[in-house]
Amino acid sequence: MNYEQLLDEAYKKIKKIETNERFEIPLIESAIEGNKTIVSNMQAIASRLSRDVEHIVKFLTRELAAYGLLKGGRLIFNTKISQKNLQDKLAEYIKEFVLCRECNKPDTQLVKKDRLLFIKCSACGATHSVRAKI
Repeated sequence: MNYEQLLDEAYKKIKKIETNERFEIPLIESAIEGNKTIVSNMQAIASRLSRDVEHIVKFLTRELAAYGLLKGGRLIFNTKISQKNLQDKLAEYIKEFVLCRECNKPDTQLVKKDRLLFIKCSACGATHSVRAKI
């Protein structure tokens, strides 16, 4: 085989990427039972975002103005909340506390210096302040 044939064969074996964005917002799995809303995959979302689950729960409860209790990896709200509303608030959390403002990558860590909270990007090295009080 010549070079072009080998190259064509190699390109056929490469998996094609549909989108150029590698990070997708995790979907919230929620169910309404009576007057309660139960988010069953909070632990999986927190590990996917590399954030503390209590930090995400604190943000969601404040933003949704609803009492929430974390029990066994599930978040239980004492009110009915639509899945779309939950997903929108999670997207706000990701924009504020996960994505780097410079390179827009999720490879970040929350760092506390003195009494201020910062996002430190592992990809580009940028540091940005975030609101510490949630």
